[in-house]
Amino acid sequence: MKLHALKLFFVGRPIPTAQARHERLTKRSALAVFASDALSSVAYATEEILLVLVLAGVGALVVSIPIGIAISVLIAIVVSSYRQTIRAYPQGGGAYIVTKDNLGTMAGLIAGAALLIDYVLTVAVSVAAGIAALTSAFPALFAYRIWLGVLCIAAITTANLRGLRESGRLFAAPTYLFIVSFAGMLVYGFVRWMFGWETPAPPAPEVVAEGMQSVSVFLLLRAFASGCTALTGVEAVSDGVGAFKPNEARNARIVLVWLGAILITLFMGITFLAHHYGAVPRVEETVVSQLARRVFGGGLLYYEIQAVTMLILILAANTSFSDFPRLAFFLARDGFIPRQFGTRGDRLVFSNGILILGGLAALLIVIFGGDTHALIPLYAVGVFISFTLSQSSMVRHWLRVRGVGWGWRCALNGLGATVTGVVMIVIAATKFTHGAWLVVLLIPLLVAAFMTVHRHYADVAQQLSMEGYDPPPPIQNTVLVLVGDLHKGVEAALRYAQSISPSVKGVYVELDPEKTRRLEEKWGKWGLGIPLVVLNSPYRSLLGPFLDYLDHLLALGENHMVTIIIPEFIPSRWWQHLLHNQTALLVKGALLFRERVVVVDVPFHLKR
Repeated sequence: MKLHALKLFFVGRPIPTAQARHERLTKRSALAVFASDALSSVAYATEEILLVLVLAGVGALVVSIPIGIAISVLIAIVVSSYRQTIRAYPQGGGAYIVTKDNLGTMAGLIAGAALLIDYVLTVAVSVAAGIAALTSAFPALFAYRIWLGVLCIAAITTANLRGLRESGRLFAAPTYLFIVSFAGMLVYGFVRWMFGWETPAPPAPEVVAEGMQSVSVFLLLRAFASGCTALTGVEAVSDGVGAFKPNEARNARIVLVWLGAILITLFMGITFLAHHYGAVPRVEETVVSQLARRVFGGGLLYYEIQAVTMLILILAANTSFSDFPRLAFFLARDGFIPRQFGTRGDRLVFSNGILILGGLAALLIVIFGGDTHALIPLYAVGVFISFTLSQSSMVRHWLRVRGVGWGWRCALNGLGATVTGVVMIVIAATKFTHGAWLVVLLIPLLVAAFMTVHRHYADVAQQLSMEGYDPPPPIQNTVLVLVGDLHKGVEAALRYAQSISPSVKGVYVELDPEKTRRLEEKWGKWGLGIPLVVLNSPYRSLLGPFLDYLDHLLALGENHMVTIIIPEFIPSRWWQHLLHNQTALLVKGALLFRERVVVVDVPFHLKR
């Protein structure tokens, strides 16, 4: 009862299934739910570019502007491509569904595995980056970043367990506050630049100014690959079309355009101002923190920027909490992961997927010490694999379906597939030794696990199928009641056995002849006329003689079944179980995998 009350407090009261349609999202709420991941990446994408370029010295940071422009063009291409995906798959065009439909099951599973990994990493990276924003403003908290990260993931998990619409309301204010705050910082930063209201930039650290590498093509590609983290989350709207209010596809396409425009504006604004104000990556302070300090000169507005950055980064994980359970539902529906992932909880959300995602992300925070830069190299590989497969699938779709405007739509998706494919290769090559190898290894392992689960479900379905079924001869059932003594609990089990079969035997394994004599005396008086079979056990084993006797009965024929009734008294308090032998548990465990054996537990509840 106490656990139920605790669940009601954190998760809320159950929602009837008929209410599901009313739990959909408006365009404004959907932008908050699905865009927070992509928008939050602007807080660290520029820093990741600079972190690579600075290896060639401060002078190389000027290249961040053309790299930022290239990434912005890539964002526009991907957004336009996914708009076509939503048009073609108005019921929800996630990479798994689209790829499986057009390129086959194996390609779909690769896309699904890549996205599942990406969603887990999204939560870990977003929360770690949010805590980094907090510790930049309050350095004293740096030592507690792991615990703060785990606590944040627990809070977001709880919020999502409460339901989709409630999470949309909860995350709408921070998302829009982030957009307004960053837009205000960028506008004021440009005004200060245009009118010359600037303070001298602090000198760059000497170790950075010296440079350790030359500006090479490989270094530029590494910087570009690092900055491509700005695209993570763009596919979320396409994955979650089913969460929108009708007309779902139209609303999703509108929100995707809003997302692309806001993302490009904020990303390019931060990249330009970071270069102009001379922001250089530092361990103890993020680039956004340095930029806000230069623009606002510290004070209340600086701390407000840090606060909204922390909030959006932490709440960006909400996008994954919306899409991971939905993708897991599709995989479970098709029999590639356990079917428990396809079950909705009390609040009409896929609770099992939410809990698994939260647990895995928290584990990553602990393993990688809450370090954003250690997690990001693992980050973009999976999402660009799904981008490439999804857009390649759309090319196949338009070639197969044709229809109005199929030519230019096919060309647009083909451009998206080509560009994202090239970027995927660049990311995998430049970040392979920095941790991307782990994702490259995990994807085939996950696909192999999917196929193993699918084979199991297919085998179960085949064995349970009634097609071509030839009924066996009538069943002959022998009912055995296991007894260790004769008391009220055993007597209740004997009466139950008589109610289901006229052929009942009591079975007792003899360890002590004197105890056997006393039992036989009581059995003659209270045994209800049921015969008692005494099995000798010279080596004091309870299970051995009984299992031998069971094998003897089963050998009587393929149509012979044995029902074993286990009397078990249940103490009134949990700790009292520790005071009694768990013989019944051992017997049930030994019989679990035996064919033609039915085990029935007859409890006798003790009063307080």
